[in-house]
Amino acid sequence: MSDANLFQLGIGLETGAHEEDTARGVPTAIVNSLVDADREDHFIRRDGKVFAGTHLIIEVMKGTGLDCQTRIEDAFRKMVEVCGATLLHIHTHKFSPQGVSGVAVLAESHISVHTWPEIGYGAFDVFMCGDAEPWKAVDVLKSAFETDVVEVRELLRGEEIVAKEIAA
Repeated sequence: MSDANLFQLGIGLETGAHEEDTARGVPTAIVNSLVDADREDHFIRRDGKVFAGTHLIIEVMKGTGLDCQTRIEDAFRKMVEVCGATLLHIHTHKFSPQGVSGVAVLAESHISVHTWPEIGYGAFDVFMCGDAEPWKAVDVLKSAFETDVVEVRELLRGEEIVAKEIAA
């Protein structure tokens, strides 16, 4: 088995967990090290905030092609490319009589979807950390599913946890 396959299975990966993590959450010393601007990790530092990643909840409405596995997989690949992410694996499932669910596992986190093509609706999640640019996925979805009717909500994952630990 290749190293890449072992990586995908999680074999040989260190978790980074520490004994003290189980006592009271992440120790303050670790959290404080996250705000160090020179630290090389995948936490995002923007507008004075430190957070694990940007999670977009994207509602695609009046879309076409939301019942096509190939179109969805192609959209996943295009989103990965334009957002500057790293694709590890794609898995989709076609339902009968209609609908597709799927996930693209990324080194930076994931993209997921569940569709209701009978009403032109697709529920997408785009969660990315590091230098990836998840907002670029929105235009890919508009183009892929031929609609301008898209709503997006942004969550800064881990922001509240980091802020509480810094204040403690």
